[in-house]
Amino acid sequence: MLEKISQTSDERIAAIREKARIIRRRAIQMVFDAKQGHPGGDMSVTDILATLYFGVLRYDPAQPDDPARDRFVLSKGHCTGALYATLAEAGFIPLDELATYMRPLSMLNGHPNRNYVPGVETNTGPLGHGMPVAVGMAIAGQIDGSDRRVFVVTGDGEQQEGSNWEAGMIAGHRHLAQLTLIIDRNHLQQGARTDETNDLEPLADKWRAFGWHVVDVDGHDHAALLDVLGAPVGDRVKPLCVIAHTHKGNGISYMVDQVQWHHGVPNQEQYELAMEELA
Repeated sequence: MLEKISQTSDERIAAIREKARIIRRRAIQMVFDAKQGHPGGDMSVTDILATLYFGVLRYDPAQPDDPARDRFVLSKGHCTGALYATLAEAGFIPLDELATYMRPLSMLNGHPNRNYVPGVETNTGPLGHGMPVAVGMAIAGQIDGSDRRVFVVTGDGEQQEGSNWEAGMIAGHRHLAQLTLIIDRNHLQQGARTDETNDLEPLADKWRAFGWHVVDVDGHDHAALLDVLGAPVGDRVKPLCVIAHTHKGNGISYMVDQVQWHHGVPNQEQYELAMEELA
């Protein structure tokens, strides 16, 4: 299994922060070159991905199907810029493959496909699909008596999909302590704010009512994320829901909290400014 970043605490956080910076730059480059993508969501989820892949997850890119690996599912599957940049940085795919993003016959489609991309556990894109699959993975681990963990990231707009709540109810009933749901809570979805479309609050109380342990965290604070996501399961008997409070477009001044960047594409001037701010 790949060794996670293991320096002292300050060095470890600095190393994860640097990974996040690299991932953001590569994701913006990919979207700009492809002239399509979802950069706002890429930027909001990057710190979560960097913390998971370089501080928490147990995996070996040379053996992506190792039965003992932890599982990660990006249910908000449209944010492939951030996902592919992370997988490349983690060694699952060649860095030069990122230049083919969304091109004809590229393995790097707009939605991740496990048949083409090492490190992708399941195909996602249609919202509400990843959570039920992750619950199934956790049930399989429970039956096997395995200590492998399962992590799944959903968008907050995605919480409007009923399949999440059906899966969540089963996870609470089965006490899937190895399962962690991370909600990328940026308060924006395609075209509007989540509270204008279908108000989710009280979100934490809803998940607690389904039998989950719930923690709120700053989704851009690597130290806080590492404390929550890297904590051992220990004696916990409930699945964990982490509500990660984030900003769409985080790290790029003109994108922050702007709904149009759900799937906008930077022009040349905006691209140059983004790369300057992410330097």
